[in-house]
Amino acid sequence: MSAPPDMRLPVNRCNLPAEALASLAFQLAPVALELDGVCPLHRVLFDRLATVDDAKARARLFMQYMTAHFLLDDAPAQGWTPGARFDRSRLDYLRLLRGWLFDSEAREGAVLKGWVESRFGLLTGYHREPLGSGDSAARIVFERERAAGLYGTGALENQIDLLYAFSQHELARRHPGRAHLTLYRGVRGNEAIAPLARLADGRRLVLLNNLSAFSASRERAGEFGDRLIVCEVPLAKVLAFSGMLPGRLQGEDEYLVIGGVVAIGLTY
Repeated sequence: MSAPPDMRLPVNRCNLPAEALASLAFQLAPVALELDGVCPLHRVLFDRLATVDDAKARARLFMQYMTAHFLLDDAPAQGWTPGARFDRSRLDYLRLLRGWLFDSEAREGAVLKGWVESRFGLLTGYHREPLGSGDSAARIVFERERAAGLYGTGALENQIDLLYAFSQHELARRHPGRAHLTLYRGVRGNEAIAPLARLADGRRLVLLNNLSAFSASRERAGEFGDRLIVCEVPLAKVLAFSGMLPGRLQGEDEYLVIGGVVAIGLTY
């Protein structure tokens, strides 16, 4: 069982097709996901990270590399001129993540969900409202917001590529030998829990949005709804998480989780 065909793209930019990575089989037996060309292009960074034992030092090294590689502290080098109407160079991966933490349904959320579409081939199902399939009015509004969020930025989607690769490196270092994390999401009423099927053990199969927020803290997740989703999330599906960049990326033990069909528990 996987995401329906109208919620998948025929091509993507990683080592598995959308049908496979959005399937229940992937949750049960995940494999590493690699974005085309990212690790080879930035091999010097990951070779250096492999020699650093301290997580905070790795975070500093990563942020320094991002600044240097994408010229994040040099707006003119990114194409900004004093007469420009907007200085879009200020929207980088850190501001994008802060924007998501503040409001995942704002423009930053549209950019991140659009990135998942481009890289993994999983279409956005919800952004402020259900988007439907095809060229619905809601999807057109979403696409415009995504495009506006990317306009004039310094290779913002490529910055997210490297952020995802660093997240995967960190998760492997912090959770050696593990393939899943138990994460939680608070929901209200019937929000996002219409089951595709029910399993004999009481769990439900659901289709997550292509990017969703989960928490590692059961208590914090419970503050956001009257029911609690419990999910074994593959590490390969984590785009970013609180604590991976100490002092810069904070939240309610939040994890940004790439979607697909998953089995969940549901508690009150």
